[in-house]
Amino acid sequence: MGLVTVVTYAIYAIVVLSRSGSAPLTETPYVATLIWTVVGAITASVALEVVVAAATPKAEQHKDQRDTEIDHFGDRIAQSFTVIGGVAAMVLAMADADQFWIANTIYLAFALTAVLNSIARIAAYRWGFQG
Repeated sequence: MGLVTVVTYAIYAIVVLSRSGSAPLTETPYVATLIWTVVGAITASVALEVVVAAATPKAEQHKDQRDTEIDHFGDRIAQSFTVIGGVAAMVLAMADADQFWIANTIYLAFALTAVLNSIARIAAYRWGFQG
């Protein structure tokens, strides 16, 4: 999920920045690109999960207590970026910032949440964690 998020967010940023040219970013069309990259990320994640599940032997697919705790650990660690993004978007809305900045702040927060979640889980599997 982390890799899919990085790739799709990079595609989004490249497309939006390349469309802006010399115009201000707030005048750049971004909504369709944002929707398609989010849908693409979700689709790619589901497809990859299906492929990995199909390629993994049944005996190895069972989650034990440690797997469940690592999942919860990653979720708790990453949730901070969701909260930070929500607060930042709220502040931007109260400051009457352009919708472009609010939408992109939320998208960036979601992307960072997914990446941090993946990093936390990988680190927990690799080096252990305190449950």
